[in-house]
Amino acid sequence: MSYTNATPVLRVSDYARARAFYVDVLGFEVREEAGEPVTGFGILRAGQAQIFLMAWNGPEAAYDSWRVYLYPENFAATVAAIRATGTAIKGPTVTEYGMREVEVTDPDGNVLCLGEDAG
Repeated sequence: MSYTNATPVLRVSDYARARAFYVDVLGFEVREEAGEPVTGFGILRAGQAQIFLMAWNGPEAAYDSWRVYLYPENFAATVAAIRATGTAIKGPTVTEYGMREVEVTDPDGNVLCLGEDAG
């Protein structure tokens, strides 16, 4: 298996404050945010580095269980290889934001989301 990227999902208690820190202090740019008005999820990028900010509350908190978002080089082959180990997989599902995703949980309870562009 091979992955092209991994994005950490950081839980924040105050989305606006966290957003300001990552933008104003660390130089990240906001690539995308969810909600109208924005209610607590953002994708931020600086160079090749990307992070997701996830508020502890609000509608986006439903996805709070993720700790990292992985991008497999070959989504179907990676999912098949994981299944072959006997590991439980939730999905795949195609999301409203255009990704095909599965979730797996590591032995310590960390939920990992693996995704690819559904287009």
